[in-house]
Amino acid sequence: MTSRSAGRDGAAAVASETAATDREQPRQRVIEAAADLLAREGRDAVTTRAVAVAAGVQPPAIYRLFGDKDGLLAAVAEYGFARFLATKHLDPDPRDHIEDLRAGWDLAVEFGLANPALYTLMYSEPASRTSAAFKAGMEILMGRIRRLAAGGRLRVGEDLAITLIHATARGAVLTWLTLPEDRRDPALLTTLRESMIAAVTTEEPAVQDPGPAGAARALRATLPEQTALSGAEQQLLREWLDRLAADG
Repeated sequence: MTSRSAGRDGAAAVASETAATDREQPRQRVIEAAADLLAREGRDAVTTRAVAVAAGVQPPAIYRLFGDKDGLLAAVAEYGFARFLATKHLDPDPRDHIEDLRAGWDLAVEFGLANPALYTLMYSEPASRTSAAFKAGMEILMGRIRRLAAGGRLRVGEDLAITLIHATARGAVLTWLTLPEDRRDPALLTTLRESMIAAVTTEEPAVQDPGPAGAARALRATLPEQTALSGAEQQLLREWLDRLAADG
């Protein structure tokens, strides 16, 4: 490649990046204007005309950038998940896994109470569950659940645990927001959180020895008590568990 052609390629790359930035700036400005209107005046105030005025763009730009109002609301919901994700802190090795779960639940509820209109939109838009920020947040929660499971502290299956955590957090926020201010008792939030903790975790580890070997030994000991597997299936599983237990 000659220096001249390399220079042309470099210039083209810079021009492409500049064009992408130029497109992103008005898009982000519109999203932030819509989020601000949503927070101050509610969902009904988020019209394409009002958002265009607030963002300093022409109304046709809204349709060019988002397709329609539903597309704009989906983008605002994604913006909400990104903001929520930015508040999360993942400790890869917390000293107390149950306290780590409590802290994560509290953080989710606090975000919802501080951003009621945005939070409601986030969980009412069907497309929100496919957003990158939502998936990243779910990965953090799944990490917490897997650490609990690995430590023998998970009472239910991982999928059910995640559902219970989400259901109690959303229920806490939405119930709190519907109550008159004089009936908003903080004990409601604490009780819901501790009910979730009791449903999802165990007070003592189900497996005393951490790691696969301890779990294998615990499961190996309970095999004779279960009837879900056939004799041949039990024998095969027993061989696998013996091999895992021996590695410990």
